[in-house]
Amino acid sequence: MALSTHTTPSGFLLPSIHSAPPFFTEQPNQTTHAHLTEQWIRLILTYARHKRLFVLRVEDAEAPGSDWDEILRNERINRRILPSYLSSLMAAMVAKNNAVYEPAKQTRAVLLYWRLPEEWADVLHSWATATGQLNTILTFYEISDPPIPSPLSGIPIPLLRRAIAILSRSNRAQVIGVADGEGVRFFVG
Repeated sequence: MALSTHTTPSGFLLPSIHSAPPFFTEQPNQTTHAHLTEQWIRLILTYARHKRLFVLRVEDAEAPGSDWDEILRNERINRRILPSYLSSLMAAMVAKNNAVYEPAKQTRAVLLYWRLPEEWADVLHSWATATGQLNTILTFYEISDPPIPSPLSGIPIPLLRRAIAILSRSNRAQVIGVADGEGVRFFVG
């Protein structure tokens, strides 16, 4: 089978390297390994952004049916990534600041940074400004699950906290205790 791009059922265009059997196995040659690691990281982050996925788990490589099947498996060439290889890719992503282990102190799940926390902070502040939320106290739930879909819909609370912390350091937001947990107030910045 020749190397070719392929469009998944979700509309994501897989790169031609995804149809190469060696892509799915950890390579012993350091140069090849480094190149394939970069290819995998780019593929994972691009796919996550396409599908708005925030978490990748080692278990996603173990059983079929996960949100990640379209990239972690290639049935056309009968290949899938092994959990041990996915784990090493996740470690590389953490080392390159493309992800963080979430929850901390474990290595089986990562929170992906297809947008860096600094970028999420800008998106968050722009959203608050555009929707007239400046000087209004909002709960984290109201931000991550708004009544009208927004760029922040579904954002995990740990990532939202990081973005708010960045805004707080630049005096564009303040975390406030509210009756049902925590809230945030946004300021003109």
